[in-house]
Amino acid sequence: MNDKRRPVSTVELARLAKALAHPARVEILRMLIEKGDCQCGAIVDRLPLAQATVSQHLKVLRDAGLIRGEIDAPRVCYCVNPEAIRRLKTLVGEL
Repeated sequence: MNDKRRPVSTVELARLAKALAHPARVEILRMLIEKGDCQCGAIVDRLPLAQATVSQHLKVLRDAGLIRGEIDAPRVCYCVNPEAIRRLKTLVGEL
């Protein structure tokens, strides 16, 4: 079955699950839920990953809509998108 015939919720859950398919991204999301918001440098300090790697993981989470990033030059501050988290919980609950 192709994506055109799948329910929107199925495609949406797959997209969100794919964004969470790496342990570092799960840890970043947990960190942001716990702290409320966080600058990229603080996230890098808490993970055993290079800054460029963390930035790539943040991009995946942001592209999926799970987090938001606000530029506070020269830094970017990230926070969880609460609507996306609620939607993820709903979609998982429907499994």
